[in-house]
Amino acid sequence: MNDKKRVLVVEDEVDVRTYISTLFQDQGYGILTAENGKEGFELAIKEKPDLITLDIAMPSQSGMRTFRMFKDSEELKSIPVIIITGMGEDVSSFIKRLKGFSSQPEGFMGKPIDEEKLIKMVSDLI
Repeated sequence: MNDKKRVLVVEDEVDVRTYISTLFQDQGYGILTAENGKEGFELAIKEKPDLITLDIAMPSQSGMRTFRMFKDSEELKSIPVIIITGMGEDVSSFIKRLKGFSSQPEGFMGKPIDEEKLIKMVSDLI
């Protein structure tokens, strides 16, 4: 039985997805990747990762909608989600003000990514 903690990286930009995945692999985490919110949600249902990182601005299904789907799902709502976005710190404040969100992300990270801060955030959450 493999007891390696697994992180699902939901990110549409290939370079960023690869960068984040490699960062986590180097820390000993198992990695799952998805290039959009729809794929990320389906993979999360199937694989039940220990933590999810989620971009906000993605084609086909926004990260905000995907986040809502994660937190509205009985199967997934307890999985910590870290929002990683280039949209700036204002997104964190914006999310807190939105109505219709039953919960907030467990973490928030702007781009460019602070590697040490992200690794600590993930290790604190899982």
